Amino acid sequence: MEVIAQRLEEIVDSLRPLEVDWRDETAIRVIEYLQAMPVKSVYTALDVRDLFERDFEEGCLIARLFLGLSKDQFVSVLRGVRGDKGIGIKGFQAEPVTFIEELLNTGLLQAMAESANRPMHWSDVLVERLRSGRGSAISGQRRGRDVEDFAEDIVRKVFGSSFQARCTFHGPRGQEAKCDFAIPSRAAPRILIESKGYAATGSKMTDILGDIRTIIAAKRPDTAFLFFTDGITW
Repeated sequence: MEVIAQRLEEIVDSLRPLEVDWRDETAIRVIEYLQAMPVKSVYTALDVRDLFERDFEEGCLIARLFLGLSKDQFVSVLRGVRGDKGIGIKGFQAEPVTFIEELLNTGLLQAMAESANRPMHWSDVLVERLRSGRGSAISGQRRGRDVEDFAEDIVRKVFGSSFQARCTFHGPRGQEAKCDFAIPSRAAPRILIESKGYAATGSKMTDILGDIRTIIAAKRPDTAFLFFTDGITW
């Protein structure tokens, strides 16, 4: 067997970024549909119904693009306007007229008209990249902090100043763990509260499960633990 010696500098110099195209078949079809979409000053429920009858999943995707919502946010909004009724393709097929009428309560028609008739400027592309990149992270941070502030208002009403916020508490066996609220103090907590607010899935969901396990492992068995969340994805 031939042994080949390599220097670290040679390996580093040979590394190249992995470049991939973000467009899959769905994205290509959606782009083609949007480019062929007629520009109107006013769109109607029939326009939206045609969009969903063409392809329900792509219709949802295009509606999300006009509204500027992630998939999880769109599902939450759709559940809000549909109530206990189905929000998937079966719900649409069962009562398409009602489905579209309720969907329009999201402001979709106005968003479509504004997007189709907005005068374009070269900076719009960069602004959209900023919104979908850094802006998405900022909105997630603010959403999380809003949930924390909401929970803190309740804690303050019930316990007054007898709590510590965003601290590291100490368990009976010397363990330490971070939590949002320790009542009455982090040194001897009787109630621990962790709050999370986000509209995303994936790593964030996994992270909070790890945080919860760490808190439970560190706390006393008779210390109450409460988890407060916006509930969008849970």
